[in-house]
Amino acid sequence: MPKKVIDVPNGPKPVGPYSPAIRVGDFVYVSGQGGVDPSVGKFVTGDVKAQTKRTLENIQLILGAAGLSMEDVFKVSVFLRNASDFQAMNEVYKTFFPKSPPARTTIVTNLLFPEMLIEIEAAAYAKKD
Repeated sequence: MPKKVIDVPNGPKPVGPYSPAIRVGDFVYVSGQGGVDPSVGKFVTGDVKAQTKRTLENIQLILGAAGLSMEDVFKVSVFLRNASDFQAMNEVYKTFFPKSPPARTTIVTNLLFPEMLIEIEAAAYAKKD
C-alpha cells in the first residue's frame, strides 16, 4: 500500500526529518505537534491552555490539508510536561472533540524544548469514496 506525505504549506514546519502527516490507505497519521504558531515559527506564549489550543489548531490544519477534520480522528496521544496541567488541557481539548472524543492516552514526560508544555499526535480514518 503506497504512502503519501501530507504537505501543509500554511502549517507548522517540522523541526527534524519527519513529515507533518502520512496517509496510508484510509488512515492519516499526524506527527506530534506542539503549540507553535506557524505564522512566526515560535511557541505561543501563555499557559498549557494556550499551547493546547494552538497544538490542536495545528492538527486541524494538517488534517484539513488531507481533506479530513477532527471528527475523523480516532486515536490521540497527549504528552504533557506537567501532570498538574491535566485538567487545564482537558478543558481546551474537549472543545475540539465535542461529539465523540477519540480514544486517548496521556503521558507526563520531558518534552524536546523547554518552552514546550504539550505535544499531541493523532490518527484519523477517512473511508475513500
